[in-house]
Amino acid sequence: MLASDQKLNQNGLSATSKQVLSMRDAVFAEWEAQVRLLIKGAQHILHPTLLNTLPVFYDNIAEALTPNHPRTDATSNTDIAAAHGDERARMTSYEPEQIVHEYQLFRDAFSRVADEQGVTLSRAEWSIVNSSIDNAVRESIRKFTEMHKSFRHKMAAALSHDMRSPLSVVVTAAHILTIGTTPEKTPGIARKILDNGKRLGTMIEELLDALSFNRGPKLPLELSEFDVLKLANAVCSDASVSNDAACSVIGSSLTGYWCQNSLRRALENLVINAGKYGDGNGVQIKIDEAHGRMLLSVHNSGNPIPSDNHEHIFEYLWRDGGIRDKNGWGIGLPFVKSVAESHGGSVAVDSSAASGTTFLIDIPIDCRPFVV
Repeated sequence: MLASDQKLNQNGLSATSKQVLSMRDAVFAEWEAQVRLLIKGAQHILHPTLLNTLPVFYDNIAEALTPNHPRTDATSNTDIAAAHGDERARMTSYEPEQIVHEYQLFRDAFSRVADEQGVTLSRAEWSIVNSSIDNAVRESIRKFTEMHKSFRHKMAAALSHDMRSPLSVVVTAAHILTIGTTPEKTPGIARKILDNGKRLGTMIEELLDALSFNRGPKLPLELSEFDVLKLANAVCSDASVSNDAACSVIGSSLTGYWCQNSLRRALENLVINAGKYGDGNGVQIKIDEAHGRMLLSVHNSGNPIPSDNHEHIFEYLWRDGGIRDKNGWGIGLPFVKSVAESHGGSVAVDSSAASGTTFLIDIPIDCRPFVV
């Protein structure tokens, strides 16, 4: 199971849910082939980036198809669809219509594979699948648009600040020419105007390149090859010593190329928060992999994070002034988000009273092609 609530197995799921899970690889094989064929710009996107959070979204659909499951559709209790839109904005040259087209092709692939494999869904079950996809489209586009808006604001602020220096030189030099100067100094002043005018032109070109490239600032990473299971066990061991809540790790050895220091700090932040805000019944780290991506999640039971706060908890210095205290949330989670994004991936949260709270880091197993 790859679902965002860190469900470990298919126990308790309906027969239909299990049939849908068995279709997953076939659905994504069909979907990827169609996306690369029909969507402009998708042909050269590497496989882990193309699929990003969609396998998790898919398993969420399977969960929602089980009657009386806490998840009413694939987007309830989680921001996994928003993470998809965020990553599309950062990692591709997509426009909004290409994201919509992706989900349309996903719906088509799901339906086609279901027919081929004889998986029959009732009208109510198809309604869950369709509402999951429709909601995911809205959430992905909203986050995609927000990311671009935020990036433009940051770039505009940087531009207005950095352009002041060459602009000041141009204005000052032009003023000197207007009031008169010696003939021998005129060429030098003119060169200053020309050089700084060129600087302004270069800065504008860099701004346009950055905006069209759709990527924000990233953490500096030192990539190395290591086993994330060993890292998780080390973090869990330290947490068990320093916190009352027991910590456990499930999953198999998985070796990849990541930044060990930043990934350790991100995992430590999540484990500390899970122990701090859980109900004392322990913290669980899970390691999984799918389609060239590593899924690293941290789970705790206890009071859920209100759904209205899901889109805010990764914001720098944001605090929930209600349920939680005011220590430890304003910097830790934004850092986790920055680590995931700098590795070419995403972070998502899934939280409900029934299933507890899970934070999921979803990044490529080999991050070298995605880290500049």
